Amino acid sequence: MSVVPAEVLPGSALSVAEDAGDAAELGPRARLWPSLAAMYRAQLSRARVARIPLLFVATVQSVGIMVMMRGVVDGGAEARSIVAGASVLVVAFVGLNLLAQYFGQLRAGGGLDHYATLPVPPAAVVLGAAGAYASFTVPGTVVTAVVGSVLFGLPMAHLWVLVAVIPLAGAALAGLGAALGLLAPRPELATLLGQLGMSAALLLGVLPADRLPTVVQYARDLLPSTYGVEAFARSFGAHPDWAFVVGDLAVCAGVGMASLAVATWAYRRAAVR
Repeated sequence: MSVVPAEVLPGSALSVAEDAGDAAELGPRARLWPSLAAMYRAQLSRARVARIPLLFVATVQSVGIMVMMRGVVDGGAEARSIVAGASVLVVAFVGLNLLAQYFGQLRAGGGLDHYATLPVPPAAVVLGAAGAYASFTVPGTVVTAVVGSVLFGLPMAHLWVLVAVIPLAGAALAGLGAALGLLAPRPELATLLGQLGMSAALLLGVLPADRLPTVVQYARDLLPSTYGVEAFARSFGAHPDWAFVVGDLAVCAGVGMASLAVATWAYRRAAVR
């Protein structure tokens, strides 16, 4: 009777090791754009029901601020600043405040461990969440801009500028919100930072710049949403200076890329801890 060597038996350790070695080869890592699209759809589906009531609150809040300011300001450049600032405030409420809370809770609850196991680039996780949250601001921002234009008697011929203002300001504020949530050591602190950021967007964005002290005006220049507000406010003029509008949008885009890069770094830092 012939004996088959153990190393060639189908169930032997060597055979299993060889099979495991053959099966251990992994496929290529997922590319950024397909991963980003998948994360965006997942985040949009997850947050659709939960965020709609909050978007309603953000819109009512911005409209209420404009109604209150209508008793103080009649029109002119100040009215343009108020309407533009109140419109972008909807983006700040959702993109900055809520995203800071989301990532703060995700980090505290161990949810980052799940995303860290996915074969997707870290930038796709951050950009997908930021894009989904910014998308929720579109209806509220448009409604606020239309109501404010009617309330202050501003022309609505150039409201199409919101097509650029919403994604650029949304990227800047969402990146800042994600970074605050990921860097905060506790979810309570992330919530506090998100609230403070939204308050800064309210005070520095809605109030006319020339009514603010000089030191506060410098702080206003550091706020990511300021340049989106300025671009939108300029579009209400009878003859807008489009060079300045494009310049403000370009600065807003640069700030948005920088804030999203910081958020991606913060995600990598938080995911490995």
